[in-house]
Amino acid sequence: MNEPVRPTGSCCPPTWRGTALLVTALALSGLAALPASAYAAAPGTADTVYSIESSKASKSLLLDVAHAGNRLVAVGDRGHILFSDDQGGHWTQARVPTRQMLTAVYFVDERHGWAVGHDAQILASEDGGATWTRQFEDLKREAPLLDVWFKDASTGFAVGAYGALLATSDGGQHWENVSERLDNPDQFHLNAIAAVKDAGLFVVGEQGSMFRSVDWGQTWERVEGPYQGSLFGVIGTAQPSTLLAYGLRGNLYRSTDFGSSWAPVELKATRGALEFGLSGATLLGDGSLVIVGNGGSVIRSSDDGVTFSVFNRPDRISLSAVTAAGNGKLILVGQGGAHTTTPTGAELGQ
Repeated sequence: MNEPVRPTGSCCPPTWRGTALLVTALALSGLAALPASAYAAAPGTADTVYSIESSKASKSLLLDVAHAGNRLVAVGDRGHILFSDDQGGHWTQARVPTRQMLTAVYFVDERHGWAVGHDAQILASEDGGATWTRQFEDLKREAPLLDVWFKDASTGFAVGAYGALLATSDGGQHWENVSERLDNPDQFHLNAIAAVKDAGLFVVGEQGSMFRSVDWGQTWERVEGPYQGSLFGVIGTAQPSTLLAYGLRGNLYRSTDFGSSWAPVELKATRGALEFGLSGATLLGDGSLVIVGNGGSVIRSSDDGVTFSVFNRPDRISLSAVTAAGNGKLILVGQGGAHTTTPTGAELGQ
């Protein structure tokens, strides 16, 4: 996969976390920065268009998966949101007020969750992902939000294309554009946001851009990163101030001081260095880490991210996200929908 080039005109095909590794870069046109103001919730109306129910939804393109308590919730193309109460054995399609691609989902507990996606949409659920309402959208931007994180049921952030950073302090009843808090004059796309244990929040994005916040989103500091290519994800480990950032061509970096310094993590596949982009990660209950990506790559670490074992699925499907299934296995999502695998990522069955 070639390094994405940021265009200078108003119409551009940037690549983003997950989407970049799964489909051809999507064209964005007529984009403008969000004005610095607050936005009230945008509830569904009689004209709301809901995602189409389909028996094949669980096999369609899915970009993220999260836990709502013991329930699994996955989001993806055409506004599809699915949930499973049997560790990924069966999936039920939720009622969702959009047909736009959804890129990320996050739950703070078994009931309260948020999903983000194209048209800068933010959806919310109060019943564990079974039903959803639209809290925010900006149709004129035609630009996606790419990740979402909540501290609790009130305080959360969403990040996205062209440096978008939105914040809420009332559970999403109002969203405020706080992009000016970042030193990001080039409006680099922000691909992922994550919490780092005992440290704060960390954001990564286009051209290796990095930002950190020691006060959990109130103020931000730009960080000099180790890599100039796009970073698609970031994850905190079980150790304080320790995190991993990952992106194009298997580039993976580890920091033990909240991003002040970085060390590359070498990934060795069967036939040399791993060349596939990495797009999603999870921290398992035993402290081990799993990261997935393009080409069916599933890599796992049991030493806090110092070293990784590498497994490439024979089907070479592009994977966007991973989480624990709750039964010692993993749930992978990406091309072909949701897949239940062994702890190493090897497929158990179709």
